[in-house]
Amino acid sequence: MSTEKNLMPRAALSRRRLLAWAVSAAGSGQVFAQQAPSGGDGRFPDVLSAKVRATPGGRFDFDVTVSSPYDTPQRYADGFRVVAPTGAVLGERTLWHDHQGEQPFTRDLYAVPVPPGVRTVTIQARDQKFGYGGRSITVPLPPRQP
Repeated sequence: MSTEKNLMPRAALSRRRLLAWAVSAAGSGQVFAQQAPSGGDGRFPDVLSAKVRATPGGRFDFDVTVSSPYDTPQRYADGFRVVAPTGAVLGERTLWHDHQGEQPFTRDLYAVPVPPGVRTVTIQARDQKFGYGGRSITVPLPPRQP
């Protein structure tokens, strides 16, 4: 069951209220998180939001929304990754073409194994030319499924 239809306007939420709401949504098996907008330097794509679902075996599915306003076939957002608090990369998605006509865009990364004890992950986007940078988000993980 999706919690999307029950989303409150995120622009009106403080970080504290958003985190409390995300934690309460975790019981449904989904978490939605969004980082407050801030100015980027234009070289890197920004991660705008992510939905996280727990799946059996300590794995998680991610639907990640990325904004890459400068998108061109010569230089574009070509991936994103899920990173543990220790800095370990848990999963990575490569994007094989530009998304010039689709901004922002959402792509998935399924069955990412997350070690026991990890309660949050950070999602970062990569630019074909400059690498990782831009805005990232840290999201709480929903309860694990057996």
